[in-house]
Amino acid sequence: MKDFPWFKHYPPQVAHEIKLYEYDSLIELFEKSVERFRDRVAFENMGVTLTFGQVDELSGHFAAYLQKDLGLKKGDRIAIQMPNLLQFPIVFFGALRAGLTVVNTNPLYTPREMEHQFKDAGISAIVIVANFASHLEKIKDNVPSLKHIIVTQLGDMLGGLKGTIVNLVVKHIKKMVPAYHLPTALSFKEVMKKGASLKLDAPKLTNDDLAVLQYTGGTTGVAKGAKLSHGNIVAHNSMITQWFQPYLQDTRGGDDLIITAIPMYHIFALTVNGFLMFSTGVKNVLITNPRDMKGFVKELGKHRFTIITGVNTLFNGLLNNPDFKNLDFSHLKGSVAGGMALQDAVAKKWEQVTRSALIEGYGLSETSPVLCCNPLDGKHRLGTIGLPMPNTEVAVFDDDGNRLAEGETGELCARGPQVMSGYWQKDNEGVFFQKEWFRTGDIGIMDKDGFFKIVDRKKDMIKVSGFNVYPNEIENVLAGHPKVLEVAAIGVPDEKSGEVIKVFIVKKDQSLTEKEVKDYCHENLTNYKVPKLVEFRTELPKTNVGKILRRALKEEKAAAA
Repeated sequence: MKDFPWFKHYPPQVAHEIKLYEYDSLIELFEKSVERFRDRVAFENMGVTLTFGQVDELSGHFAAYLQKDLGLKKGDRIAIQMPNLLQFPIVFFGALRAGLTVVNTNPLYTPREMEHQFKDAGISAIVIVANFASHLEKIKDNVPSLKHIIVTQLGDMLGGLKGTIVNLVVKHIKKMVPAYHLPTALSFKEVMKKGASLKLDAPKLTNDDLAVLQYTGGTTGVAKGAKLSHGNIVAHNSMITQWFQPYLQDTRGGDDLIITAIPMYHIFALTVNGFLMFSTGVKNVLITNPRDMKGFVKELGKHRFTIITGVNTLFNGLLNNPDFKNLDFSHLKGSVAGGMALQDAVAKKWEQVTRSALIEGYGLSETSPVLCCNPLDGKHRLGTIGLPMPNTEVAVFDDDGNRLAEGETGELCARGPQVMSGYWQKDNEGVFFQKEWFRTGDIGIMDKDGFFKIVDRKKDMIKVSGFNVYPNEIENVLAGHPKVLEVAAIGVPDEKSGEVIKVFIVKKDQSLTEKEVKDYCHENLTNYKVPKLVEFRTELPKTNVGKILRRALKEEKAAAA
């Protein structure tokens, strides 16, 4: 094993190299966790709980139905399209137990995006929440492989009168379920009822079998399905179990609780909040609609949470809610940000308010996702994505595939057991250097201690008179302005300089002016990095996870031009 510089900064509890394949598949991991924690609460949503034993029983019923009634076979693809509900772990684990490959799908996809993903994956079945079934109606006939549709409602797992009331309010009072016509669709409740009378014949699964087709968010173009095997996720789980030791040193008491506001269909929530916390016996509170910030903060007030994960915009939103600072943070061990760059101003304010650290990590759908994370023992470094995971190597390369030295800027590339084998039904040309180094598309740099820093997305880089300008830097500076709530920076064409910088700002204080923005930038940035154009907005386009969509702003400007 090489002596990498980052090993010197690992927390003492974290081994440099670990046993990666403790389990022969994710199903063995699932079964061992159920065996250890059967009577503990595994998931909670809208005040209703499921124990590990109940997840085992209900996912078994669902798996049996898929296998015996629908006739689905090992390797068939099933799409899951729902927000964070108790149905998600039942369907997800059930699909894996039936030997299927899960295709996670953003519920907010347009019909066009759904059609592309479903046809590309060749799905045989889908479980979709009723709120978005009208979209499926529009495109189902264009997906010839799709034979089985299961529709669930938001309140289906809430039980009795509560579930009935939630479904009625959502459909008839809040008008959140557009009319749809899917005459062959099955109801989730009926599926679960029938599945309870069937017996699952557990398929033989190994770590070589495909577990998940995790489609990239589409923020950089057409979504592609990253092929993640059981082994990819089993190995990833071993790595992050090691890394989270400072937060999970003793879960025997069952008092640890994680808040899951990132949707479970997102790879970060799926493998970190889902598998890691499930395998270590941590209670998982699922937040269905974190955009309802008032309701989200109210829900946080009901729990003595020890860990929370999210993206920069989520943490920023919480900090700007007047009631958030009044919550009890005495049990909070730490918070972890991923999915997009964590801004220094947000991290500093979070620590001031909660008296605990907000740690940044880094990964991609293609890497299960975690490649790097800051140490969780108090020795994190603001502005960095931290250190590579055990058994993982990260390096910086130039455009020709040459490895660069410490301190040089280039494309971050990685190799490790959590890295996908390739994209589904793609030739993967240009995806890897030397057939083993996955190219992330992110521009980064490594310091002498092995801490990595993301400079920006390669495709988002702005060229101003021949100088490289990275939007992350502009956004990070402006996020520190006391009157700025959110900011995005893009390059727009310019005859003289090739491109100029334009920023889009959501104000925290309505008195903010364009002059104040530019003056602040002049104080903190060299001249060619100062935005020439400033536009104020009431909101910025985001993915359902909360990542700001620079691409949407670029396309909007291009269309206007």
